[in-house]
Amino acid sequence: MYGYAGKILYIDLTAGRTREEAVDEGGGGMARRFIGGNGFCARLLYDLIGPDTDPLGPENAIAFAVGPLTDTAIPSTSRACVATKSPLNGLFFDSTFGGSWPTSLKRTGYDAFVVTGRADEAVYLSITDESVEIKPAKDLWGKWIRETCDAVCEREGGKADVIAIGPAGENLVRYAAMAHTWRKSRDGIAGRGGMGAVMGSKNLKAIAVRGRRKTEVADPKGLKAFVSGSTGDVRTGTKALNVYGTPVLVRMVNELGALGTRNLQTETFEDCLPISGEQMKEEIWEKDTTCFKCPVACGKNYSMTEGEFAGTAWKMPEFETIFALGTMLDHRDPGALLKANLLADELGMDTISLGLTISFAFECYEKGFLKEDDVGFPLNWGDYRAMLRLVEDTAHRRGFGDLLAEGSCRLAERWGEETEEFLYAAKGLELPAHSARALKGMSIGYATGTRGGSHHDTRPTLQYAGDFDNRSVEGKPLFAVRTQNFTALDDSITQCRFTSERGYGAMVNENYARMLELVMGWDVTVDELERTGERICNLERAFHVRDGVRRKDDSLPHRVQHVPIPEGPHKGMHCPPDELSAMLDEYYDLRGWDADGVPTEERLLALDLDFVVEDLAARSRA
Repeated sequence: MYGYAGKILYIDLTAGRTREEAVDEGGGGMARRFIGGNGFCARLLYDLIGPDTDPLGPENAIAFAVGPLTDTAIPSTSRACVATKSPLNGLFFDSTFGGSWPTSLKRTGYDAFVVTGRADEAVYLSITDESVEIKPAKDLWGKWIRETCDAVCEREGGKADVIAIGPAGENLVRYAAMAHTWRKSRDGIAGRGGMGAVMGSKNLKAIAVRGRRKTEVADPKGLKAFVSGSTGDVRTGTKALNVYGTPVLVRMVNELGALGTRNLQTETFEDCLPISGEQMKEEIWEKDTTCFKCPVACGKNYSMTEGEFAGTAWKMPEFETIFALGTMLDHRDPGALLKANLLADELGMDTISLGLTISFAFECYEKGFLKEDDVGFPLNWGDYRAMLRLVEDTAHRRGFGDLLAEGSCRLAERWGEETEEFLYAAKGLELPAHSARALKGMSIGYATGTRGGSHHDTRPTLQYAGDFDNRSVEGKPLFAVRTQNFTALDDSITQCRFTSERGYGAMVNENYARMLELVMGWDVTVDELERTGERICNLERAFHVRDGVRRKDDSLPHRVQHVPIPEGPHKGMHCPPDELSAMLDEYYDLRGWDADGVPTEERLLALDLDFVVEDLAARSRA
């Protein structure tokens, strides 16, 4: 099996048992239909979790998978996907991360593994090309992520790659993350959806992987020539990321009038320069960092040498973190952002859901729905010290942080219907920095994407191009369909979005067909790959349908639908209900779903999802 390790591993923490099965490469088999990564996770979990599964119960399963391109010469493919039933929104959810851990997993001889059950006390997993062991980790419980990764790596002989949770995961913060750290403060984070909380619920502190098996490819010489011929495109397309990292977007998006500020009360942030990629590069940049086998080097390490946060050194806050823990809270202090990023990474939390839950609380305080006695201290816009305190309190579920750990949507239910007007979330997931009001493609994308409030289903990249019409709804449902198909495929092969979009294309095209031909030896067409992405999207939708998701859930926040942007270049833009409804009609028609957003039997059968048809039919009869 060119491109594949060839095995899938199942680990039952309750029973302390493991088993293996082979990856089926047959014409209609799992490899050809679901590729790897995201596709493998979705297919493996469909049979293991259902509507009655408690996300934080032992019956929930969590799956990890790499793709056929992982550990090959194609750049930026040391990526892994992790998926589960999310404790934040109660739905199927997947997240991807980089680093060297994915390549090391592939070298163990496994393309994927699934963890079920719950250990009696804290454990970590050791997976190598020779053995799979469940080892005690009671002494690691309570430790921060980097210390945990270093300790487990040392126990495994110093050559293992480790992914771990921090106190937030242990304390079941609903948006707790897991992180893989390696080589002096570089890391890969599976941030969104509460993956870390699911690990914590299983008493699983860390997972170490180490192996020596190499991935064989069908045409090594052809692959080398392909990579060499595309290097220029990759470097040209990612030049700004190489120089500044994702903070390069801060000034650009703000100039568009699309940078959420004060919990989205406006989308123009006054004086963003101190937290722009350009100024932070000049003033606090220390060095560039890169993921394993990646030529882009979009990572940066920052170091504060003066002021209140002098001595703080950590990896650069990404654009999303600057938005969520910066502009949405109306502050522009780079030292506070660096400190917040350090705390969130080490304690193990998604900075987007964390920041937007805090900014939601700030607005509730501003509007009188919260009092100082409720919090213990005032919540005033721009008060980054209050933000930093809340970051730590949330991870440990201390005081008011115990409420913030539940996420903004649960807080709105607690604090009253009027506060729902301040929410910025879709399908229970807080939205990222790419404006749902200014970018019409994101409006329909957030409403229909599997994850909900995520920019990794429908992509914003092309929407920032100068010739893209963001003001019109024309063509946006098709744009959402095609980019969702692309991201499902991209997370299955698996490749970093930055390199794929900017080097090989932001839609399914001949480059991806050529990659799979050279690595796996498949005679594959662009149309087949488009259908593969569509198949994975429909399988994910089937998860949601089983959980009761329908048209009513393909919605957008109140502020996006009813409150136009008040100022700036996109003044007046929003996505009113009738506009969203018309886009949903078109989107469903393109997808082959009925008027309530349920995939039709005809479309599912056309995508070789017979088992989904049988499952949904059986459930409807029950």
